[in-house]
Amino acid sequence: MLMAHPAVLQNLLEQYDTLRLLHAENGSPEVQQRMDDLAYTLCVSTGTRDIDTALIAARHQLPGARPEDDSLLTA
Repeated sequence: MLMAHPAVLQNLLEQYDTLRLLHAENGSPEVQQRMDDLAYTLCVSTGTRDIDTALIAARHQLPGARPEDDSLLTA
């Protein structure tokens, strides 16, 4: 499987987290579409099928992530 560059993953995560913090899923259709696009891109970039799994996988692929750290799974 191809792996996305960590800088790309970091950027995607930052954009998705920012929109989620701003409750973009309740925003305009354009903002909702951007959030959907980011979710899709994160899924494709991590080889996953849902956004929650994609977020965990992307964070574990970033430099400094500890493979034994499962704190994201219990949150």
